[in-house]
Amino acid sequence: QVQLVESGGGLVQAGGSLRLSCAASGSTFSINAMGWYRQAPGNQRELVATISKSGSTNYADSVKGRFTISRDGAKNTVYLQMNNLKPEDTAVYYCNAIRYATLEVWGQGTLVTVSS
Repeated sequence: QVQLVESGGGLVQAGGSLRLSCAASGSTFSINAMGWYRQAPGNQRELVATISKSGSTNYADSVKGRFTISRDGAKNTVYLQMNNLKPEDTAVYYCNAIRYATLEVWGQGTLVTVSS
């Protein structure tokens, strides 16, 4: 089993920054990749960024150049540095882990609100 705990959400003004953290615990050796997704009210959950075990990253076009995903293997933690935040970034952000290439695990979500 793997458990994910997110932190770092909150209220920020447009143009500001936030850093989200996702700490994984349990059978972390089974994790192949981790990522961040978000869901705004009335919208489907969408990919924000992913990072593989080897460190390869992938970003949604809407956040490229503003968000950076990174990981600390020793702490089993993935970060999402969000800069130049926009009101349209407002959403619940969920941490995701892929185990054994097929099993998905989700965190409980953390709310990010960007005011204009």
